[in-house]
Amino acid sequence: MTDTSEVREPVVTPARVVIALCLIAPFVATLWVGSYAKTDPTFIGIPFFYWYQMAWVLISTALTMIAFQLWRRDQRGRKAAAEARRSTGEAAK
Repeated sequence: MTDTSEVREPVVTPARVVIALCLIAPFVATLWVGSYAKTDPTFIGIPFFYWYQMAWVLISTALTMIAFQLWRRDQRGRKAAAEARRSTGEAAK
């Protein structure tokens, strides 16, 4: 039997939603080929089709770094909360 007085943290948090959006955005942007399958505008002589994809390489890197930092912060917060619950639970005994 489980202890019903135990408070569980929500699995879906705003930080995790932002993490998911950071990781999903590059897939949507690059898999939706119809949005960038054109040659104009050109950038320093490079057709839009190519520089759009290369820009997403850089954007994806930045978004992945942001997602990783948010994930680490979320995990540290969850670990600290679990330790605090454990220590208050031990003090109550």
